[in-house]
Amino acid sequence: MSSLIGLCLAGACLGISRAAAADAIPPASAASRGLAPAVIPVNPSAVSPARPPAASAPAASPAAAATPGVPPQPYPPEVFALLLEKGSLEQIEQACLTLLDLGDDARVRQLHTRLMTLHPAPQPLAVVLANAHVLISCRAPQQALAVLDRFGPAAGGERQQWLLLQWRAANAGLDHRRAAEALWRLAAGDAARLEAVLLPVKQAADGTTTTRVALDQLAEHYIAQGRRRQAAEVLLASRVPGVATASRLQQAAALLETLPLAERDSLYERALEQAAAAGAWGLVTQLLDDQARLQAEPGGDPSRAIERRLRLSGRIDDAYGEWLLRRQDPAASDRSRQLERQLRSPRDPGGHQPTTTSPAAAVQPNPVPATGQDPAEPAVPQP
Repeated sequence: MSSLIGLCLAGACLGISRAAAADAIPPASAASRGLAPAVIPVNPSAVSPARPPAASAPAASPAAAATPGVPPQPYPPEVFALLLEKGSLEQIEQACLTLLDLGDDARVRQLHTRLMTLHPAPQPLAVVLANAHVLISCRAPQQALAVLDRFGPAAGGERQQWLLLQWRAANAGLDHRRAAEALWRLAAGDAARLEAVLLPVKQAADGTTTTRVALDQLAEHYIAQGRRRQAAEVLLASRVPGVATASRLQQAAALLETLPLAERDSLYERALEQAAAAGAWGLVTQLLDDQARLQAEPGGDPSRAIERRLRLSGRIDDAYGEWLLRRQDPAASDRSRQLERQLRSPRDPGGHQPTTTSPAAAVQPNPVPATGQDPAEPAVPQP
């Protein structure tokens, strides 16, 4: 049995080289591994929690010879029992990822149970973080939260690591309340701070990680709980000028349904200024459409937003957008039919057949509006 143990628990386990172990234990796929901790400028060490020292293991034995033509079976019962008894955190993580790939849920649950008792409290923060990280990797986010609850670090870098890992665990378990709480505590009462924090939200099979600004993620957690006003307040804390803030103002205006019409309209105006300054004319068209719909409500007047939208359509060669508006106006039926014919002709300007020169190329938007010009319209170069 000692040979068998040495073979199955080596490198990732108990005793022989990693090269020999690779033949005995199937490597875990990248998709099975947990996402890297969040990127936060103030504390790069949060990227990789420190691991506690590995548990002592029996002396290595020569690897058992594999039967030719028969793939090795990882973790036979006697080996798995020894892993539960003496395995280190890294060894258990490797076993967990391997068994997840194999769909062995029963033994994965046994590993979850062992991870909860492997390092009983009290432990240093590094051990707590490493333990929680492995539980997240092993798809046990609720148990990871329970482990993190054993420690309460004071303000500083350690607390940031602890809160970021709390968010990872809560987000993985779709616990929006705990996830929002962790991010709000990380912001220390100032949501604008979260604009500088990137959170890992998805990992591709090739190992690349997609991140998201923590400010937007906090708003999503509030929306998932039905806390629309709190979500809007978070979005309104955005301070970085440009498209991101314009989009957040747009979302906030949509969330604040009970706000007076004039106040919601002012949010769209602020968003239009940000989008136009960045030259994001596609977003400007969306904002003007939203503003027109808002002003169509009782007590409003959509005519100004519609007029601005029509002017912009001509400037950016948006025949389809103009047609959608013109067809609703009986007085513009001739122009509407003209636009419809244009849209149906693939070779005419505005049609769907590709051309070497886009009509929109003649318009060079100026991100800084000229004096007296509507900021929601691009500037046309003067001859």
